[in-house]
Amino acid sequence: MKIFHSSKHAAHYPRNFLVNGVLKPNPETPERAEALLAAALAAGHEEVEPRADMDLGPLAAVHTPEYLSFLAGIHERWRRIEGASAEVVPNIHPNGRHGGYPDSAVGQAGYHMADTACPISQGTWPAAVASAQAAVAASREVLDGAAAAYALCRPPGHHAFADMAGGFCYLNNSAIAAQTLRARHDRVAILDVDLHHGNGTQGIFYGRDDVLTVSLHADPARFYPFFWGHAHERGEGAGIGYNFNLPLARGTGDEGFLAALERGLHRIRAFAPGALVVALGLDAHKDDPLAGLALSTDGFERIGTAIARLGLPSALVQEGGYLTAALGANLCAFLRGFETAGT
Repeated sequence: MKIFHSSKHAAHYPRNFLVNGVLKPNPETPERAEALLAAALAAGHEEVEPRADMDLGPLAAVHTPEYLSFLAGIHERWRRIEGASAEVVPNIHPNGRHGGYPDSAVGQAGYHMADTACPISQGTWPAAVASAQAAVAASREVLDGAAAAYALCRPPGHHAFADMAGGFCYLNNSAIAAQTLRARHDRVAILDVDLHHGNGTQGIFYGRDDVLTVSLHADPARFYPFFWGHAHERGEGAGIGYNFNLPLARGTGDEGFLAALERGLHRIRAFAPGALVVALGLDAHKDDPLAGLALSTDGFERIGTAIARLGLPSALVQEGGYLTAALGANLCAFLRGFETAGT
């Protein structure tokens, strides 16, 4: 399988994030992508660098121009503030997003950044663009006839809304992939198997009936992102019935996850999409430092097998999954299961 990956991801290297009121080292580091790439190459997959001259059209098809302008310029503006931190981290958020739009860099940071887990450094914008371009390249590979392609995206994307970053995410790579696939397919499904709910992806497509969003994740009642990902969230307007959340109890292992996955796959079959995006989080593993679910490496292979049996052209987009001894093995297990079932 072709692995679309850009070395430009390493320009984004957030040092810290605030969690539970404590400043901690940020787990979303370049080393996680390097571990995934090394494992994929060792397993015989082919690395492909996305074209550097891709325009921003696919990004603008999902994100607002106001937000893209903010991401491109906020770090330079932030650094002009006397005494400002090295990375952009908001200290104020609106209590509603229907009021005025501030001119201030500080105010705009609060408006466009959902939490303190998406710091913006000098290298964040070029890395996020390269990450999104990997998703576009993998999707175009599928449009050109490949059964599947894998976008090794970093930073990840599924917590990014149309105009708001959050949870290590800036540009929504999975949404960008789905919108790219919509150029040829009337209906596209997104299946998110990350530990966390893909709240940004849900938000982008919540009012639409051409993209079905299905997410398996740790129950947000006591887990990030808290405010989204509950089972009663079904969509709105034209999108009612086109969003399907499957929250899982903390500590759910292989059998519970696979049972819920079958429910999600049943919903996708009923939607009859022309193509699929898999938001591939590997942080549901039992040893992941974010500790929410308890999948095994063998479980990821079984997940890959089950998804491949849909028989859909598939763009596989990397989301979470943080440094553990098993990280690379988990990716290879998923890809092995996916490819074996598809042959």
